[in-house]
Amino acid sequence: MTGKFSTVPFNFGGLPHDQCRWEKSRVVFLPVPYDLTSTYLPGSRRGPLAILEASTHLELFDEVLEQETYRVGFHTLDSLEAVATGPQGMIALVEKYVQKVVRAGKFPVLIGGEHSLTLGAARALKKKHPRVSFLQLDAHADLRESYQGTSFSHACAGRRLTEIGPLVQVGIRSLTQDEHLYLRKGKVKTFFWHHLAQTPDWQEEVCGSLLPEVYVTIDLDVLDPAIMPAVGTPEPGGLDWKSLTNLLRLVAGMKKVVGFDVVELTPIPGLIAPDFLAAKLIYRFLGEVFVPSFRRGKRF
Repeated sequence: MTGKFSTVPFNFGGLPHDQCRWEKSRVVFLPVPYDLTSTYLPGSRRGPLAILEASTHLELFDEVLEQETYRVGFHTLDSLEAVATGPQGMIALVEKYVQKVVRAGKFPVLIGGEHSLTLGAARALKKKHPRVSFLQLDAHADLRESYQGTSFSHACAGRRLTEIGPLVQVGIRSLTQDEHLYLRKGKVKTFFWHHLAQTPDWQEEVCGSLLPEVYVTIDLDVLDPAIMPAVGTPEPGGLDWKSLTNLLRLVAGMKKVVGFDVVELTPIPGLIAPDFLAAKLIYRFLGEVFVPSFRRGKRF
């Protein structure tokens, strides 16, 4: 059989190989298929590949921002292979790879996998940005000191972040009594989901609680399970697409976002809408982060 066959490259956005080289990239995606400490429904290890596959079907012109965000330069690293030494070893591996990205002056986007992975990215960025603050979008407080024998469980992600820098949480609607008592110490600024409707300017308050440099971690269960059912620990209620993207727009406009992650997608076979939502959320947030470059007319 003769002739050439076209294929869709398997990277974020399905970009041709000559358009997604490391050398020309400003954004680097790090897929990490890992869910060792998942405690309800496992499967977030399949999240990164589902997001990458969905991203190959995105229209790369953003109709809201009126720009082709991929032109800032995208590069997708190979997925990190899980280590068998436990979550602490996996977090250290993520830190190593994100540090490589940051040292090269590029913008890291971690695609999980479970929420414990955030700590690796946070540690790497703390070295480059000593005064970084953290914005956790989540249904769960994740403020346990330890869970099921480890301090590096996905249920401890928020607590570990507080040891690195100031933490602001949004969308919380599930926590233990011990976590409630920890919050009363005032070390974390938490915007509970049930209070948001009573606080018209809550998005501005969130931004006002953050330092000038911010790392954003998005656990997809922050969203209402009516539009994001594909998570390991769904909770009733939550943000919708508009409120989430409006918040991200405000954060990107008022602060310097130094990186972000999207974690905890647990794909449901035959239901692709959540996968596509996650991919479009990443693309939209990147667009908001890099909007100033486009508005200045900079060519990439």
